Amino acid sequence: MNFSVFPRLDTATETDSDVLVIPELDGPDASSDGYRVILYNDDHTPVDLVILQVMKATQCTSEKAVQIILEVEQKGRAVCYRGDRGKCH
Repeated sequence: MNFSVFPRLDTATETDSDVLVIPELDGPDASSDGYRVILYNDDHTPVDLVILQVMKATQCTSEKAVQIILEVEQKGRAVCYRGDRGKCH
């Protein structure tokens, strides 16, 4: 199980050669205000490293990081942070 912070092209649709449009996420995060950091599934990054990086970036518990990662594996992507723009960098 590996993850990436970059979108896979097969999960997004292109409407213009210069524009990549990522489909809306379902659930409560889809209609909320604020900025979102979305974690995408990949086949290269070890899951242990992803757990540590999610915990470091979001200040969440290991249990919450594992929940996020399980959603990424199941859906291909998940919101791992929602909030102010400055904290999303």
